[in-house]
Amino acid sequence: QVQLVESGGGLVQAGGSLRLSCAASGSISSIDPMGWYRQAPGKQRELVARFMTGGITNYADSVKGRFTISRDNAKNTVYLQMSALKPEDTAVYFCNVFRWPNNYWGQGTQVTVSS
Repeated sequence: QVQLVESGGGLVQAGGSLRLSCAASGSISSIDPMGWYRQAPGKQRELVARFMTGGITNYADSVKGRFTISRDNAKNTVYLQMSALKPEDTAVYFCNVFRWPNNYWGQGTQVTVSS
């Protein structure tokens, strides 16, 4: 069983920065795909950024150049550094890890960007 706990969300003005953290407990491997998704009110959950198998990173076009995902395998933690935030980045951000054959989600952390 894997548990994910996110932290770091909050309210920030447009142009500001936040760093999200996701700590995983349980049996995961450093090669397990792990990353961040978000869901805005009335919209579907979408990929923000993730590590694929082999360590390749994948970003949504809307966040490229502004967000950076990183991972500390010793701590089983993944981070999302968000800069130049926009009101359209407002959403609940969810951490995700795929440990075959299961897909695990955190409880989510709210990010609100005011204009």
